[in-house]
Amino acid sequence: MKRSFRKYHRILGIIISLPLVLTVLTGMLTTFVREWSLNIGVPASFLLSIHTGEIFHLEGIYPLLNGLGLLGLLGTGLTMSGLFGKKTRQNPKN
Repeated sequence: MKRSFRKYHRILGIIISLPLVLTVLTGMLTTFVREWSLNIGVPASFLLSIHTGEIFHLEGIYPLLNGLGLLGLLGTGLTMSGLFGKKTRQNPKN
């Protein structure tokens, strides 16, 4: 069972990594530009349109896909961690 979850976790991680990195970096840069008045040569509105998926015309589904991808990674990761596995009783040594 863990082997199949590792396979799914690896595939899902590769697929979801680019949108998540893009979302994180543009979110951080937008904060830097707006709150700290950092001039990087790119307007905050453009960064925000990338952050929300508006530039790709995916603003309605982009956050949903990011969220579902993260939930999938959390689910497979927690399953592999053994936190929810059967507890085995340790035999006390007498």
